[in-house]
Amino acid sequence: MGKAAHGYPISTSDLTIEYPPHGASPAYVAVHGLNLRVSPGEVLGVLGESGSGKSTLAKVLSGASIDAGGDSRPVITGGDVMIFGVPLRRLSRRKAARLTFDVGYLAQDAGSTLEPTFTVAEIVGEPILLRDKHYNHKALEARVVTMVDAVRLPLGLLNTYPYELSSGQRQRVALARALVLAPELLIADEPTAGIDVTVRYAVIDLIAELQRQSSFSAVVVSHDLAVLRRVADRIAVLQRGVLVGLGTIDEVFEDPRHPYIARLMETLPGAFDEDGSSDAGRDGTR
Repeated sequence: MGKAAHGYPISTSDLTIEYPPHGASPAYVAVHGLNLRVSPGEVLGVLGESGSGKSTLAKVLSGASIDAGGDSRPVITGGDVMIFGVPLRRLSRRKAARLTFDVGYLAQDAGSTLEPTFTVAEIVGEPILLRDKHYNHKALEARVVTMVDAVRLPLGLLNTYPYELSSGQRQRVALARALVLAPELLIADEPTAGIDVTVRYAVIDLIAELQRQSSFSAVVVSHDLAVLRRVADRIAVLQRGVLVGLGTIDEVFEDPRHPYIARLMETLPGAFDEDGSSDAGRDGTR
């Protein structure tokens, strides 16, 4: 699937996402009337507090909610979202599975939910075998080695199990798995959550480096503005499912017209320090 042939990797039009009623829980609208686009090769950061709808948006954009099924999954109830020109609303699971070959999804806490009985090599290679169970063994091994090396893990870890790894190493394994099919779009939901602070920036910087090398588009969800500073070209700020800010970080925060953004400036520690800015290496241009 070529990027140029499909225009925008992501384009939403008045997108509304809702959780249907489930048991004693009433219906809940998580995202309201969202309009935004992600350009080819762009990294969009999605910023918001818990309950802002950012993780729900990530799940829908990745196609994971279609594959999951069930009554508790988020459903598009208004507008639509196009992924590489394909509308997701009412998309069948079969077509969604085909589409997600081009979309890598790094779910929230992905590193902590790796299959415990699989080795690193098996975890990273599994998406290839799910796509083609007869995939050439030597080609699979070479691809896995390439990806493990790309995420800066020692090849000696290929035959180890998740419990033998640090949290940062497990997150790198999850990232390798998400990128093993060479997707044109990566959806990363809180990629630094649960990782020791000493290696948190190493993981997000790795995502930025791999993105620059392969030029895939990406949506990176985080509640941490300092993290997004290191990777995002633009940010979208969500509050209770509503888009309240869109632009480069400087554009959004230099003139905080929405009171929620003004409050974020007061509550995000260190996010506007000079050190945080200079460490980022990203100023909205490339």
